[in-house]
Amino acid sequence: MSLVVTPIGDNPTRMWGLTARRRLERIAARMGARLGEGGEIQVNLAYAFDPAWLRLIAARPGAVVTKDGVSVLANGVDARAAMEGKGALPADAEIIAQETFGDIVNDELRKREQPFMERLTPDSVAGLEETSYRASYKGVTDLLTKYLWPRWAFHLTRLAARIGLSPNMVTSIGAVLCAVATACFWFGHYWAGMASGLVFMVLDTVDGKLARCTITSSKWGEAFDHGIDLVHPLIWWYAWGVGLESYGRPLDPPTFWTVMIALAAGYIVQRLIEGAFIASFGMHIHVWRKVDSDFRLITARRNPNMVILFMATLAMRPDIGLVAVAVWTVLSCLFHLVRLAQAYALRWRGGAVRSWLE
Repeated sequence: MSLVVTPIGDNPTRMWGLTARRRLERIAARMGARLGEGGEIQVNLAYAFDPAWLRLIAARPGAVVTKDGVSVLANGVDARAAMEGKGALPADAEIIAQETFGDIVNDELRKREQPFMERLTPDSVAGLEETSYRASYKGVTDLLTKYLWPRWAFHLTRLAARIGLSPNMVTSIGAVLCAVATACFWFGHYWAGMASGLVFMVLDTVDGKLARCTITSSKWGEAFDHGIDLVHPLIWWYAWGVGLESYGRPLDPPTFWTVMIALAAGYIVQRLIEGAFIASFGMHIHVWRKVDSDFRLITARRNPNMVILFMATLAMRPDIGLVAVAVWTVLSCLFHLVRLAQAYALRWRGGAVRSWLE
């Protein structure tokens, strides 16, 4: 029998285009629960909160989560009167104050932070949308996604929610722009390609944030998005190399194929290393130690590589840029290979391989 969540009160205020009840329904469905009367969990619809709180309260029978002394979520405790301001909580209820609870590790988003919880009113919607958007961001990612994209992507995410675009629609628009960028690179039109690629890369952030903020993630959407992310970088690098002929800076055949092999081998091996680390230690290699999280900012993934290519094209040497990306790919691969070996060595010596975020 699935877990039943009972909404208390009513709140028509919309956050990311969703009423409080509709948003709660989606959060509950994501963890295999449903809305209904007489449920084990009671939720005060006057508040908006991070989905992490519903997961936490579901694992804490007899507990009540409060915000500024007001009951917001309860498990196995009749908190209806308290939530409606008409009574007190049972004396034996375990009180969890949101303000002092501390941080929670979010393995999916690779970060540790205190989940948000605020009263949802028309005046608080703008701030809550920005707060929930920040909460949907991965803590460990590349430097462009972490420092350059957030403001752009936030406004685009909000616009997409307002006009009713689904995350898959955003991914589809991005896929078209990705193809346009590939064609531009192929014919040596690097600035046009980077412009198309820039919008695509921002939309690649928007679709995921939109899915998390509107609670509309799906297996198909994740497969669609990750499939594009997995395939297109190598296509871009090959198209870039072909386009050097039209640009007037072609690589000689031996150099061209050496670069392509290095890019392909480095990309594939690095992905295999990441997969081996997850299979062996149950976490991403990028969250083992802080140095791994810091290196993720610049490791040879698409966005950092595009920074290299941008700088090289600015100097009118896109050929040197591609060679530099190949070299950086090999060096990044070696770094991760060493880190994987060090993790295995630590476990062999009896040590525990744990994330620094814990």
